[in-house]
Amino acid sequence: MSGANPLRGEAELRVGDAVHVLRPSFAALVAAEDELGPLFTLVERAADGKLALAELASLFWHCVRDRPEALTRERVGEAVVAQGLAAVTPALRVLLGQILQGR
Repeated sequence: MSGANPLRGEAELRVGDAVHVLRPSFAALVAAEDELGPLFTLVERAADGKLALAELASLFWHCVRDRPEALTRERVGEAVVAQGLAAVTPALRVLLGQILQGR
């Protein structure tokens, strides 16, 4: 699946052969916050270069729109590592921007 809508604050993440849309919906951000702590603190850690790989993968995991059953959190994390931080930073910027700006 693909087709991120930048007007909705969506980004894309490739996992294997599939491209998944990351949508920072209210439900996704609440789930991420329950796991990772306050989102503003998460943004501050990212700005300071102190965002852990597990936190990045978790944020992406919670924001995958229409997450297929076959997609696991581990595969999301492995995709981040396989692509490298530079390749996934644009998606992270989009999500963090939405957290700060809202829609």
